Amino acid sequence: MSAVLEVKNLVKVYPGDVKALKGISFEVKEGEIYGLIGPNGAGKTTTLRIIATILEPTEGDVLVDGYSVKRNPNEVRKRISYLPEEAGAYKYLTGYEFLDFIASFYTSNPEKKIEMIKEAITISGLGRRINDKIKTYSKGMLRRLLVAKTLMVKPRLALLDEPTSGLDVVNAQRVRSIIKKYAREYKVTILFSSHNMLEVEYLCDRVAIIHAGEIIVEGRPKELMSKYDASNLEEVFVKIVGEAE
Repeated sequence: MSAVLEVKNLVKVYPGDVKALKGISFEVKEGEIYGLIGPNGAGKTTTLRIIATILEPTEGDVLVDGYSVKRNPNEVRKRISYLPEEAGAYKYLTGYEFLDFIASFYTSNPEKKIEMIKEAITISGLGRRINDKIKTYSKGMLRRLLVAKTLMVKPRLALLDEPTSGLDVVNAQRVRSIIKKYAREYKVTILFSSHNMLEVEYLCDRVAIIHAGEIIVEGRPKELMSKYDASNLEEVFVKIVGEAE
């Protein structure tokens, strides 16, 4: 199975010689759900932003389907869909109008656009509320809309930063099931970041724990639990991060 995402010796230095990333490398294969986890300030969001072509790397490179974020950023953008942790939407549009607006960036075919929007409405579970102004949505409703717009395009690579943030238990479980479905049925490759270790354990085929800009361990959740004699991934995380500090 080929790698859709290749992160190669990625370094990011911010002004003031702040080293957010110190040469991290990993790859994610087609249809795989890969979790990037770590404490606050570890470098997770910086990594996602570089892959999304929002930030430029100081050193190293990222390839998406073989296209470099440095040399071919436009080709990379065609293949990804990104959900930031603090994403928003145009509050004076209805949910439907927002989805229509996003879909227009991916297709000019009216039938494909309608199909895409229908899929998003199903993902969101908003029902009739899809026709209400976004400004009337709760935080959870907005998050469901944003997850829907990210997955409806069936990208080669979906970048999901805290996708269930603000959702109640029922809707969080629903979103997790949809993420798994898109990876398994549509071969959408997913790079996933979350502070919810049980969520990561449930969703991810493999995980990497990043700390202070470096990947300190990588593997399948069950393998890591066995290696560190832990009953769940949260215990693994605490042990590893505790040893690194």
